[in-house]
Amino acid sequence: PRGTLSRSFKHLAIDIQIIDNKEIKVDLWFGNRETIAAIRTVCSHIENMITGVTKGFKYKMRFCYAHFPINVTSVKEGAKDIVEIRNFLGEKKVRRVELLDGVQYFRTADVKDQIEISGNDVAKVSLSCAQIRQATSVRNKDIRKFLDGIYVSEKTNVV
Repeated sequence: PRGTLSRSFKHLAIDIQIIDNKEIKVDLWFGNRETIAAIRTVCSHIENMITGVTKGFKYKMRFCYAHFPINVTSVKEGAKDIVEIRNFLGEKKVRRVELLDGVQYFRTADVKDQIEISGNDVAKVSLSCAQIRQATSVRNKDIRKFLDGIYVSEKTNVV
């Protein structure tokens, strides 16, 4: 295993049991429409946690720019990793995105203008990628013409 993940489902009145180390059984009695729909969500969360600790999640992000090359670096401040984005649309402003706990940044050496965000928790990895993408959103210009930014290009597993 790559580590441990835990999550609380105490907001739902459900029973979760492990059956012969191969299956997990999720039970709900006298549920209404909303709680019955939540069972599938709980099962998906459990599957994602199992996949995270066995294989891990890796999101690849590509830089897209027309004229001004985007410069992305990683800085450690204490225990936190911070992604710094410079020269976006030629602006002098430095955009800083703090990565969540358990999320690693890696700059791909063989592919130009690509970074990899990886970790065990799919929610933290995808949220970190979303924050990087939202930091490079174009404002006060025609977004059909100005397509610059950092976008997720591929979602894979680490192992």
